Amino acid sequence: MSAAPLIRTIGLGKVYAPGTEAEVVALDNVDLEIAHGEFVSIMGASGSGKSTLMNIIGCLDRPTAGRYECDGVDVSSLDAEETARLRLEKIGFIFQGFNLLSRMDALHNVMMPLSYSNTPLAERAARARQALEAVGLGGRTQHKPGEMSGGQQQRVSIARAMINNPPLLLADEPTGALDSKTGEDVLRLFESLKDQGHTIVLITHDPEIARHADRVCVMKDGALQEGDHPLGERRPGESRPADGRAGAPA
Repeated sequence: MSAAPLIRTIGLGKVYAPGTEAEVVALDNVDLEIAHGEFVSIMGASGSGKSTLMNIIGCLDRPTAGRYECDGVDVSSLDAEETARLRLEKIGFIFQGFNLLSRMDALHNVMMPLSYSNTPLAERAARARQALEAVGLGGRTQHKPGEMSGGQQQRVSIARAMINNPPLLLADEPTGALDSKTGEDVLRLFESLKDQGHTIVLITHDPEIARHADRVCVMKDGALQEGDHPLGERRPGESRPADGRAGAPA
């Protein structure tokens, strides 16, 4: 018997200002399943609905129709406190703008999510150091965001997202503020995290970014469809050639 998917949406819909002249259908009957350990890209232009879908997957918003299950839990059955707890335990967020606190060093930025738990301070610091080591920043624990490059700041945000060891890492345009080389380094880090068993959902408008994922879903006018993978057909676990591609884009 196969394991239940980590993410499942059934007939998901989201309408803003329903019944008015300003009504906008942001999501239209979206069905999506993402298995544990997958690296999936959700791609679409501005206004396609991908950000709305990301917010619902991240338990930051609720649909107006359909059902969303996160790790087997029907999110609509949770109250605000239970939703916040699920978000803390199950989802790590990585944003385009890093969202680091400028007055805190890397160690304390990474520790932040643990401040909402009863974790002892010494354990918080130890786990934060371990997370920074995992992203190659063990020597930068005392550096503040203004003392680090954009790529280093994004690695700090990835370490922060990993601090609770959530099953899902949700990355919203994570390379948008980075130069192309630094962006490639961050995407290789995502690939490494996927190989370690993390589930990654990458939100992007850029096909060149989407091609790093194992599976591409395309949003258009609120509807979701499976895209032709920019890497071509690839068996799970099959390694990429040195240039990162297993085939030419369709």
